Amino acid sequence: MPTMTLRIPTADGRADAFAAFPDRGEQHPGVLMYADGFGIRPVLREMARELAGHGYYVLVPNLFHRHGPAPVVELPEHIGEEARPAIFAQLMPLIEAHTTERVLSDADAYLGFLTTRPEVSAGPVAVTGYCIGGLYAMRTAAAHPDQVAAVAAFHGPVGADGPDLFSRITAQVHLGHAEGDLTPEALGELNQALDAAGVSHTSEIYPGTVHGFTMSDTDAFSASGLERHWERLLPLLDRTLADR
Repeated sequence: MPTMTLRIPTADGRADAFAAFPDRGEQHPGVLMYADGFGIRPVLREMARELAGHGYYVLVPNLFHRHGPAPVVELPEHIGEEARPAIFAQLMPLIEAHTTERVLSDADAYLGFLTTRPEVSAGPVAVTGYCIGGLYAMRTAAAHPDQVAAVAAFHGPVGADGPDLFSRITAQVHLGHAEGDLTPEALGELNQALDAAGVSHTSEIYPGTVHGFTMSDTDAFSASGLERHWERLLPLLDRTLADR
């Protein structure tokens, strides 16, 4: 499985990024993958390789490249509950500084880079994201309706921008919520807002999960939640990108 470390030109300097793609000469559909707040690390590289093995060119940018190359914050091999407060004390200023304007400026650069890679086939791409990256994925899809055919977000605060964001999304959407993040009542309200905006979507709570359930290097990890994530993500990409 070929992998590559890249530097993507942005309006605020070069963003380091990781890419994985099938070990074959032909072109493949592109997927932009936004990490969670902990950023690029071995588990994200493994998830990118897993997705690439299904026939996609997967680009994972360093969300906080303005503050240095990944990992911007030193991380333990396993991010346990006891380590989280100190790590988040370092991460929160970076997340707060990564404004919507910065997210969208970077998204322009990432999509421009992704769609011109020689390994990437012509046509729309998909965007997927985890935790805060899920919100960034939704913002990217809303800002680029002609380029993004599918968007998926897992344990992400996807409703943070309100229904105006949903009204600008034309991509097919899957949202996988942690049981610890969203009540059934809140899920119903979110799905009503998606329906009202005309978004083609599936949006569900993954049973028995807490925030961060896809990440195997954290205490939040749920093997069944990660499996369900793949069971939802891969058909979405197959429906929207397989014929590109």
